[in-house]
Amino acid sequence: MTITASQMKKIVADLARRDARFAKVIDAHPLCTIGRNPEPVSHFEALVESVISQQLAVKAADTIYGRVTALAQGRVVPARIAAISEKDMRAAGVSGAKFKTIQGLADAALTKKIKINQLHKVDNDEEIFQQLTGLWGIGPWTVDMFMMFQLGRLDIWPTGDLGVRRGYEKIYRLSEEITPAALEKKGEKFRPYRSVVAWYCWRALG
Repeated sequence: MTITASQMKKIVADLARRDARFAKVIDAHPLCTIGRNPEPVSHFEALVESVISQQLAVKAADTIYGRVTALAQGRVVPARIAAISEKDMRAAGVSGAKFKTIQGLADAALTKKIKINQLHKVDNDEEIFQQLTGLWGIGPWTVDMFMMFQLGRLDIWPTGDLGVRRGYEKIYRLSEEITPAALEKKGEKFRPYRSVVAWYCWRALG
């Protein structure tokens, strides 16, 4: 889904009208970029990169992803990823669990169990969620990030993300940490633009 800058301006204006505290955060930061990035990589590539990035600092993840790309001779496609041995992946810095997840992704793509590079054609977010979390090692956070940043879906609410929760607490000056369940309820008033709200929660953290 591609969102133009003018469409995003209408979306954030709508959100600002709904909540004065949130309006201040929108004013203080650049316009949300969700859905406005050209697709520089395939969906398969984005998922592999996301799996590698789990629980790693950005620089470390980028280094490991670069090594995996080199092992795939510059093209992160299912057939080339499937051909890489666990020994070589481990030497590149990929953990055993992540190796298993990435190979599962490659296998799902090659067997067409999931048409990964066609997922943008599936309108139902829940259907995408069920397909991807059905694979070993693919959890809700990975799918949420994929749907927000790769597919440009506007109503994803990643309450499991610590940054979103901390940002929300800061915006609303909460004295106690908010639980994912409580944040789920708080997000209802922001439908169908919860991805945009999450994006500004991250920005609020600086």
